Amino acid sequence: MEWKVEYSPSYSILKVSLRPGESVTAEAGAYVLHKGDIDIKTHTGGGLLKAFARAVFAGETVFVNTFTARSNAELWFAPGVPGDIKYIPLEGRSLIIQDTSYLAHHGDVDLGVAWRGFRGLLAEGSLVWFKTSGYGGVWINSYGAMEEVTLGPGEKMTVDNFHFVAMDDTISWRVRKFGGIKSFIFGGEGVVIEIEGPGRVYLQTRTLPPLAAVLRKFIRK
Repeated sequence: MEWKVEYSPSYSILKVSLRPGESVTAEAGAYVLHKGDIDIKTHTGGGLLKAFARAVFAGETVFVNTFTARSNAELWFAPGVPGDIKYIPLEGRSLIIQDTSYLAHHGDVDLGVAWRGFRGLLAEGSLVWFKTSGYGGVWINSYGAMEEVTLGPGEKMTVDNFHFVAMDDTISWRVRKFGGIKSFIFGGEGVVIEIEGPGRVYLQTRTLPPLAAVLRKFIRK
């Protein structure tokens, strides 16, 4: 398998080249095109119960699509928002991913969930994040550019809820309220993630709520 990301970091697209028998799995809706002969299998990506949790508590689709090459093939995948794409090798580790930032993966990877708590429900309307585990690799996407921050053992950081993309499962974290009710209503802040290393954290330079607020001005009632 070979892959490359083009048009980074603003309008990134993932291009994957497969040899016969090789496979790649992608989020429903990420497929752009393919060349060559492929088989497509739609499945839950980690068991029905985990897929049900992703659908009910994170608002994500139950299904993912696995593309298997019957000949030399090329596939293109694109995220739903403009921004960057980054590849993270798993190598037996786990990665916790914000529910809109999973794009695709390859190898023996399980798609599970990580419980966020009820503050996550209040912040974004979802109780869980994705949790990818196994051997292989995963491609994640961001809105805007993506920044990697490495924390040492015991090193702490507080992150805005909407700027979070992903983190290693070696990270200790909790979601908590930030500021008072006045700042939540008038200041646009409300929920943050307290993070403690060791591990890597991935952040995005833009967030969707301000964009949604701008677009609302142009939507006729």
